[in-house]
Amino acid sequence: MTTRLRTWLLISGLSALLIGFGALVGGTGGIVVFAIVAAVFNLVMYWFSDRLALRASHAKPFPEEQAPELHAMVYELAQRAGVPVPRLYLIQSEQPNAFATGRNKEHAAVAVTEGLLRHMPAEQVRGVLAHEFAHIKNRDVLVQTIAAMIGAAIAAIANILQFSFLFGGGDEDDSPLGFIGVIAAIIIAPLAATLLQLAVSRQREYLADATAADFLGEGRPLAQALGTLERGVQAAPMAVNPATEAMYIANPLRAGGTSSLFSTHPPIQARIEKLRERDLRAGIVW
Repeated sequence: MTTRLRTWLLISGLSALLIGFGALVGGTGGIVVFAIVAAVFNLVMYWFSDRLALRASHAKPFPEEQAPELHAMVYELAQRAGVPVPRLYLIQSEQPNAFATGRNKEHAAVAVTEGLLRHMPAEQVRGVLAHEFAHIKNRDVLVQTIAAMIGAAIAAIANILQFSFLFGGGDEDDSPLGFIGVIAAIIIAPLAATLLQLAVSRQREYLADATAADFLGEGRPLAQALGTLERGVQAAPMAVNPATEAMYIANPLRAGGTSSLFSTHPPIQARIEKLRERDLRAGIVW
């Protein structure tokens, strides 16, 4: 019940932000148009969020004959997690990373990058997959995907407005707040969308790490994988829409300085320390 409430609160908040965006830009007419857009968007996202997320990441189906050992690992973890076996996809990227998507456990998919399989030992890959299965088990995948897609839509609309404003293609007088309204929409809306995602994303990552450690019997494989992921992200940042970063196990964008304050992921070292503390309580010393 808590997860369902959190899901709909976040979706409602992002939808309200999208509608408020319309009010700033187009007044009463903007509210009506963006309210319709938000309703249609949420409906489409519920049914097609997994396909859109996979398409946005250029993920391709990863048949069993191409990676039998990986599929065997997926089957085993699905049994441990008590969820149906998800579809498996491959992303052509040198960066080691992965994400899960889908509206529920029965329609889930897991995407992994080529870099994950190339640069990580099997035990660390298993740790990463366990984390994604934890998101599926904890019913995080729908809210993460919808939040990412709405965030991406808000960012795209803001970019269009910015381009129109800079090159004189729009008339700020159409907005009830004129110049101030347009500037506020361009700057504040994407920031507010990010903050709404931050409200739940970081804690869900910690929970997924802990759940994954329970699946594996210890947190060390995932902790070691997180260290490898951190080095891989710094070495080979992935070209993704910033609004979709929350879907991945590690922030695919190179973060540093003040940008890390607005990352949807907790610091990798903090996640590793929590896993170490979890194992110490269980009598497991690294």
